[in-house]
Amino acid sequence: MAEMKFYLAPMEGLTGFVFRNAYQKHFGDIDTYFTPFINNKKMNYKEIKDILPEHNKGMHVVPQILTNRAEDFLAIAKELGNYGYESVNLNLGCPSGTVVTKHRGAGFLAVPEELDHFLEEIFADCPLRISVKTRIGINDAGEWERILSIYEKYPMEELIIHPRVQKDFYNNTPDMDAFLYAVENSRHTLCYNGDICSVDDYKAWIQKMEGKDREHGSGSTAQHTEHMMLGRGILKNPGLVGELMGHAPITKDQFHAFHDDVLKGYLDVMSGERNTLFRMKELWFYFAKYFTEPEKYVKQIKKTQRVAEYRVIVDNLFREQEWKPE
Repeated sequence: MAEMKFYLAPMEGLTGFVFRNAYQKHFGDIDTYFTPFINNKKMNYKEIKDILPEHNKGMHVVPQILTNRAEDFLAIAKELGNYGYESVNLNLGCPSGTVVTKHRGAGFLAVPEELDHFLEEIFADCPLRISVKTRIGINDAGEWERILSIYEKYPMEELIIHPRVQKDFYNNTPDMDAFLYAVENSRHTLCYNGDICSVDDYKAWIQKMEGKDREHGSGSTAQHTEHMMLGRGILKNPGLVGELMGHAPITKDQFHAFHDDVLKGYLDVMSGERNTLFRMKELWFYFAKYFTEPEKYVKQIKKTQRVAEYRVIVDNLFREQEWKPE
């Protein structure tokens, strides 16, 4: 396969500009960062802060939009263009119930005729290039053929496929047959997203893709699947992309320094310790998985209300527990 390009998935509340800047400083191996979704007709203060060019220096960033109203999508895209952005991503993958019931995110896949009309409108008038991040249906993979046939009508920059249906949320196994169906039937540049959390996961995915090439006796499969989006895997192990590229796992000291810069970034931009600690506690759901016995420390982290106390707990964790990147 050609050299892989790696993307950081947009994860609400987790991969905003503070996380992106710390990650870029310490690791710098992501080719494109996607912002957590914008879902207002006019961007609010928080969304503007996240996409400001001065908050994303040295990174290739693509803002993501979540809406089912073409006029809102076009208004946000125009505003993003004023900030210098040339590409935007449409979220058709969010499985959250509150989003789906409004026929947004993955919920839009339940009304394919309306989705088709929406895409026709935005591709006709959007001043920016458009990529799409999608699931393969609402209830079962049998919906995917029709959904993909709609996507094939439009000149999207890229199609990012998370091969689960909405009702899966993040359970069950990604449907590789559905992804391979797109490989064989789509004209678009494709990006794979879903459950790549270790080197072994990545190798297994590569083997499936190369096996498909051998079936066809060509490299056609690899030609437009050389992009991969990672989310939870990077939160669990920020050194994952480096390992996929053949580098040694990051050390505990590297991870500690990265953590400290994320903490400092939140303290610099958020009002009050409570908001900073809320963000850090969310991240520890993932961070803790790569320490030997983190349970008692995580319980203490969840209870703390002061940054000074939080620092002591975290320093104890780093000092007393082993770091075990897989």
